[in-house]
Amino acid sequence: MDKSQQKQLYLFYCAECEDLARQVASQSDHIILQTIKWRNFDDGFPNIFINNAQDLRGQHVAFLGSFSSQGVIFEQLSVIYALPRLFVASFTLVLPFFPTGSFERMEEEGDVATAFTMARMLSNIPISRGGPTSLVIYDIHALQERFYFGDHVLPLFETGIPLLKQRLHQLSDSDKIVVAFPDDGAWKRFHKQLDHFPMVVCNKVREGDKRIVRIKEGNPAGCHVVIVDDLVQSGGTLIECQKVLAAHGAAKVSAYVTHGVFPKRSWEQFTHKDDGLEKAFAYFWITDSCPLTVKAVANKAPFEVLSLAGSIADALQP
Repeated sequence: MDKSQQKQLYLFYCAECEDLARQVASQSDHIILQTIKWRNFDDGFPNIFINNAQDLRGQHVAFLGSFSSQGVIFEQLSVIYALPRLFVASFTLVLPFFPTGSFERMEEEGDVATAFTMARMLSNIPISRGGPTSLVIYDIHALQERFYFGDHVLPLFETGIPLLKQRLHQLSDSDKIVVAFPDDGAWKRFHKQLDHFPMVVCNKVREGDKRIVRIKEGNPAGCHVVIVDDLVQSGGTLIECQKVLAAHGAAKVSAYVTHGVFPKRSWEQFTHKDDGLEKAFAYFWITDSCPLTVKAVANKAPFEVLSLAGSIADALQP
């Protein structure tokens, strides 16, 4: 086998990640897309076939997954557990969004930390010929979750923040950017990567039965303020932060999250309507870590998608 052949990587992907997988493959001549037949038996359980499995022996192999719902996790885990056993040279799992990451701690006896459950499931991926599985995850909710994984996987925690910084430098008002964090947790998570920007830190305080968002430190007046967090669910906190920042004189407010989860189409409240009302968010940047959301918000202002494809391709270099 020549050296160029050794550098090739065979990339498999789940159905909803096809667009992202094609973008990743377009970044490098050494990444070769492979396909899987995702079928079901009559009883609904998976009937899966890995195409060209006999050609994988001695090759570097990766799988691009998306655990967007409980219903797809089992079928993808079945493939993830099967691929390393095909005598491959190495196996990498790219799971851009770790879906249970925000359920990482117990506050009272009886709480189940499902982030730990998911980490245990992924820690049992069989060891390939090349050793433990490499696991690539973007902006996991809490950094301490790296310690939830066992010795059979090597977690590589990447971030989407470089994509945001690149986009901010392209803006006409790039010299007026202030970064805001919705709480102390987001500040701890991201401030070192954004420390060349002026910052605003918000927090939530309890007044009676309500939790009110206030500015803890920093001044947004006259600036384009970009709220930064790892993920968004309902979006309620972002909306409250926007109101407070605007009330304190922010010229514009935008938002960035790596993972646009948006259950129950909660992204709809952020879209620009043609009814003359004020557009609360100038931009709302997300990555393509949640493919179903990417399709839902396509061509809908203020949303822009910053693709992880280049970063994933770099992480997959054998």
